[in-house]
Amino acid sequence: MPISRRGFLVLAATAGCSGAGLPELRLATGLPGGPYGALGDRLAAELRAGGLRVRVLPSGGSVENLMMLADGRADAGFALADSAGDAVRARHRPVSALARVYLNYVHLVVAADSDVTEVAQLAGRAVSLGAEGSGTAVTAARVVAAATLTTPPRTVPLDLDDSVRALRGGEIDAFYWSGGVPTPALAAAGGIRLLPLAHLVPVLRRGYGPVYEDATVPAGAYGAVTAIPTIGTPSYLMCRTSLSADLADTVTETLFRARDRLRAPSAPGARLDPRYAIGTGVVPLHPGAARYYRSVYG
Repeated sequence: MPISRRGFLVLAATAGCSGAGLPELRLATGLPGGPYGALGDRLAAELRAGGLRVRVLPSGGSVENLMMLADGRADAGFALADSAGDAVRARHRPVSALARVYLNYVHLVVAADSDVTEVAQLAGRAVSLGAEGSGTAVTAARVVAAATLTTPPRTVPLDLDDSVRALRGGEIDAFYWSGGVPTPALAAAGGIRLLPLAHLVPVLRRGYGPVYEDATVPAGAYGAVTAIPTIGTPSYLMCRTSLSADLADTVTETLFRARDRLRAPSAPGARLDPRYAIGTGVVPLHPGAARYYRSVYG
């Protein structure tokens, strides 16, 4: 569906009278084939259908995306809520939220035949925390600290595909991943099992606030017989604070007009809904996004 007449006029006004056409939006996504990469590609296609020029910038994930927004290399991008909150509260980066998009589930993955049944048993063992620059790595480091293991694990920075290969090869004992349920790469891998993490939610909330919540991976996911209680944290669509209000309004409007086609990563309770989207915690909504939400709900 093309961008609405209101959105198109907004874009035209943003472009000005220079004759250069509509502005270009630089959208930071994630690793090619990953959830941010796939969602970003679909969002870019919807924006282009409305006449906006979009350049997709693959990245290592949340932390890198936030840095690109802060230093002006990107205009919008995806980030996990805990990484975004840290960028605003601790690092004072000039970034804002356009929408809370969907809920991620923290996966602590071991081999199906592993003797490890709880996070405490990973003391001193080899564990991948996720790729450098990813939101998974930020969340995983906090989970490891919250677990107060008797001996710290031996951590390595591997992306999801490399983590799966390393687990199969016996190079690591476990790895962390934050994403939808089921994550296609994990469902396809088979031979895995998740460890429960929900008991660490109160610890994380005391340290970092309500950005962490109880979540449950349902029975049947990844072949599990029973549901696995774990940690949930949302993903946000972020932007640089200096992005024009008109362009932020248009991107947010397009996100919701195209939500059925965008197909946010699968997760129980995942939803792309304006009432859910405004809950971005310590991360302020961009004024342009706020304007869109007021136009919907007054």
